[in-house]
Amino acid sequence: MKYLIIIYMFLYQLPGFAQDRKNMNSNKKEKVTMEKTTYQKPDDAALRNILTDEQYAVTQKNATEHPFRNEYWNEFREGIYVDITTGEPLFISTDKFDSDCGWPSFSKPIDKKLVKEKLDTSHGMTRVEVRSHTGDAHLGHVFTDGPAESGGLRYCINSASLRFIPKDKMKAEGYGEYLSLLEKTHK
Repeated sequence: MKYLIIIYMFLYQLPGFAQDRKNMNSNKKEKVTMEKTTYQKPDDAALRNILTDEQYAVTQKNATEHPFRNEYWNEFREGIYVDITTGEPLFISTDKFDSDCGWPSFSKPIDKKLVKEKLDTSHGMTRVEVRSHTGDAHLGHVFTDGPAESGGLRYCINSASLRFIPKDKMKAEGYGEYLSLLEKTHK
């Protein structure tokens, strides 16, 4: 019996055997998760074809769009904001607030791992730039003048670096697992 257990343990660790065990329980519901490998940055030629001139300038050349004249500064429907270059989820509408700065403002990203922050000393200013992790797209900047009750940060993000997906389309577009984040209790 001891040898059977050892053999079983050995076989279970083989990739094919483990897969067969998983398939035997296929009538059980499994949580579907979007893995990081789902999101890939297209090459430069593809980005030039996919993005508008402004989206390319903002995401790839660190440009800034005009305040109050961009697509999402005054967008307050429920939904998710994703990286325009990769589709990776970045921000959720429950963390968006009206900062009166002319750009979409969020108190935090969906997950801190989805963005990178780096020192930006361009234009004679010292700021913290925010970039998407997977696409390395310039998103905007983060400031410490956000709502205190939400952590005090203001992620000031260019609309041109985002794509908004309204709540009623999230499931159809593959972002259904993020619907629970739209509950007002999202912290």
